[in-house]
Amino acid sequence: MSADHGKCHCGQIEWQVKLEDRAHILCHCDTCKKLGGGAYSLNQIVPKENLQITKGKLNTYTYHGDSGKPVNCFYCPNCTTHIYHHQTVMGDKIVVRTILLDQGKSLKAGAEIFGKDRLSWVKEVAQTFEVLPPS
Repeated sequence: MSADHGKCHCGQIEWQVKLEDRAHILCHCDTCKKLGGGAYSLNQIVPKENLQITKGKLNTYTYHGDSGKPVNCFYCPNCTTHIYHHQTVMGDKIVVRTILLDQGKSLKAGAEIFGKDRLSWVKEVAQTFEVLPPS
């Protein structure tokens, strides 16, 4: 499994991540819409050890997710690009923003989560789960 390179909007933060699948997971949850300012976010869930920050130092913002447990958002202190999130309820897994990767535009849509919160005018493009796929 080779690593993909990513960087934030201003270039102050760079990283390498080993993806487990060559696809985006579209998240339609209301938090992703608010944090990103769009109809959904493009992500992938990977083991934390698959991510290596190679340049810069991230800031952290914490909120509580639907589970009631903390979600730590890691972002560039300069341009505020959100690089990844760690939902503590997920253990050692993190949610990496895949559109920020150099090859992000070439990845396909693999699945959609939080379909229950999809905006009515957004078309379905992949298998959709009302909340999350079964474990």
